[in-house]
Amino acid sequence: MTLPTFQTLQIETRGGVATLWFNRPDTRNAFNETMIAELSAAFDVLAAEASVRVVVLAGRGSAFCAGADLNWMKKMSTYSYEQNLADATVLADMLYKLYNLSKPTVARVHGPAFAGGMGLVAACDIAVASTEARFKLSEVLIGLTPATISPYVMNALGERQSRRYFLTAETFGAEDALKNGLVHECVAPERLDEAVNGFVSQLLAGGPAALTMTKNLMRDMARAPLNEELRALSARYIAEIRASAEGKEGIHSFLEKRKPAWVAAK
Repeated sequence: MTLPTFQTLQIETRGGVATLWFNRPDTRNAFNETMIAELSAAFDVLAAEASVRVVVLAGRGSAFCAGADLNWMKKMSTYSYEQNLADATVLADMLYKLYNLSKPTVARVHGPAFAGGMGLVAACDIAVASTEARFKLSEVLIGLTPATISPYVMNALGERQSRRYFLTAETFGAEDALKNGLVHECVAPERLDEAVNGFVSQLLAGGPAALTMTKNLMRDMARAPLNEELRALSARYIAEIRASAEGKEGIHSFLEKRKPAWVAAK
């Protein structure tokens, strides 16, 4: 597998898992236009690479991602409305690609995940946080709003908790993030990789096509009205996967009491 060279990111691959490291430790992995563009490109590459089954997002240095880079923000303050719209659209598109990535995604949150960094966490399928992780939606403190990340954060926290944290901009810890649904597990720092690897192992046990289809299924079902059209759609989903080569292999392996090919091949 040949990966492009990035200025702000590193990608490590092993055993079907791609770990995408934010690699700007001197800025606490704050993102600028270069990092946003590289994240978007990396998601395209990883989505297209058949050998990659799971994608893990992680940060080098002391922070997961501290939000927006100060120099980038300074530049944005000189932009016209049209320039700001174009710039914000690139960020919105990157988050949308992450949320819709065909492979399962896991956020490994070891330190601060502020503003846009919290958006990256919320856009992942699964999030695991160290007890040292901290979260904050700081935008209103500088006269801005967490607009591009709001669909993902509100989806994770729900409207009620989002009202609190969007408006107060208070910092909260990993335990509150767990309680409020932003992360799925909160562990001691020394157990973070163990917990991430546990989720990764579970994900690798699933059929690759089934996992992709299940992600699509959840998006279609999440807020759709429970009507005849949705009933028909749910039937089409299961019929399609049952009729696929992977679905047939999964059923046969279960009946024959053996591991399916996608696990046995590891």
